[in-house]
Amino acid sequence: MATLTLAGAISSSAAVKSPRFPLAKKIRYPSQIIQCTAREERCGCMDSCCSFKEMRNVACGLLAAWALTAASPVFAANQRLPPLSTESNRCERAFVGNTIGQANGVYDKPLDLRFCDYTNEKSNLKGKSLAAALMSDAKFDGADMTEVVMSKAYAVGASFKGVDFSNAVIDRVNFGKANLQGAVFKNTVLSGSTFDNAQLQDAVFEDTIIGYIDLQKLCTNSTINEEGRAELGCR
Repeated sequence: MATLTLAGAISSSAAVKSPRFPLAKKIRYPSQIIQCTAREERCGCMDSCCSFKEMRNVACGLLAAWALTAASPVFAANQRLPPLSTESNRCERAFVGNTIGQANGVYDKPLDLRFCDYTNEKSNLKGKSLAAALMSDAKFDGADMTEVVMSKAYAVGASFKGVDFSNAVIDRVNFGKANLQGAVFKNTVLSGSTFDNAQLQDAVFEDTIIGYIDLQKLCTNSTINEEGRAELGCR
C-alpha cells in the first residue's frame, strides 16, 4: 500500500481514533494565538499616557513569550532533562495519561515514564494520551499502543520492539536511538518525528500518513528493509 503524504502540520487525535480514518481527510492543528489589544484612551497628560502604554506593551510582550514557552515543553536531543520523578506510581500514570493538551503537549504534571517496563502490555496503554511524556530507556516491547496520542514525547533510547502503533498520532516525537524493530505504523500519523540512529528493521508502514519532508528524512534510515521502503515510497 502506498504511503499518504500531507503538506503541513497534522494534529487532531480525534481524526485518527477510528480504524476507518479516511486517508484523504485533512487534519489541522488548533493554533495557539496570543493577541494583545489596545484601545484609544484620552489622557490628560501626554507624557504619562505614553509611559503607561509603553509599560503595557512591554508587559504584554513578556506574557506572550512566557505563554509560548510554557505551552511547548519539547525536549531537544542535547537538552538537559528534569530529574527522575520520585513518585512511587509514576509508571502507572501511563495507564491514565495526560488529560489536557493532547496536540500541544501541555500538561499539568510531567508524565515521567523513564526506565518503566510495559513489556507485552495489551490493554492499559491503548488509546491513551502520552503527550509530552518522558519515555527514554523505557521498555514497551510487544505492547498494544493502538490509537495512542504521543505529541512531543521524548523516547530517546526507548524500546518499542513489535509495538502496534496502528491508528496512532505520533507527532513531534524524538525516537533517537530507539529500538523499533517490527513496530507497526499502520494508518499512523507520523508528523515531525525524528528517528536518528533508530532501529527500524521489519517495521511496517502500511498507509502511514506522513509529510513529504518527514518522509525524506525517514527514508535516510538504512535499517528500513525493502518492503518498508516500498510502503513509504522511498526513492
